[in-house]
Amino acid sequence: MVMKKQTVWLVAMLSLLIVLSVYYMMPGDQAAITELEEEEKNGEEREEGSDSEEGVDDEMALSNLSSDELFTALRMEKEDHISEMKEQLSSIVASSNSTTEEKNIAIDQMHEIQAVAQKESILEKTIQQEKDFQDVLVRKEDDFVLITVIAEELSNVEANHMMQMARDEFGIIDVRVKLQNDQG
Repeated sequence: MVMKKQTVWLVAMLSLLIVLSVYYMMPGDQAAITELEEEEKNGEEREEGSDSEEGVDDEMALSNLSSDELFTALRMEKEDHISEMKEQLSSIVASSNSTTEEKNIAIDQMHEIQAVAQKESILEKTIQQEKDFQDVLVRKEDDFVLITVIAEELSNVEANHMMQMARDEFGIIDVRVKLQNDQG
C-alpha cells in the first residue's frame, strides 16, 4: 500500500514538474509580473511589518505568465513544496533509525503543515465568496501571510478586512495584500 502511494506521488510530482517546465519555457505575457513590480513601486502593495523579498523573487521567476497562469503555477509550486515536506516527514516516521521523539515531532509537523494548508484554502474561499474577486491566492510563509487577489481594483478597506480575516485564521502575524490586475 505504501509503495502504491509513493508511485502515485512520484507520477504526480513528475507531471507537475513537466507542467511547470513548460510554463517557464513558454514566451508569454510579461504584463503580469510587470504589473506586480509597478504596484510595489507605486505603493499599491499594502503590507504590514518588515519587507521580505522571498515572495517577490518567487513571482519574478514566473514572469512570463498571465494572471491565471501565474496563480496556477504558484498553487502547483505550493502543493509541490507541501508534498515534498510531507514525504520527508513520512520517511522519518517510517524509518527504523528514527527515535520515538523524532517520529512524534515529524507527525506533529505533518499535522501543522496540513492545518496551515487547510487554513489557506478556507481563507481563499471565504475571501473569494465575500469579495467576488476573480481569484485569490493565500500563502503562509514563516513570518507573514501573503494574500494576492486578481481584481480591477482593491480599496484600503477591503485590504484591511482581508488582513483581519488572515489574523483571525492564523493568529497575530504580519499580513501582506497584493493586487494583481487581470491582463489575461
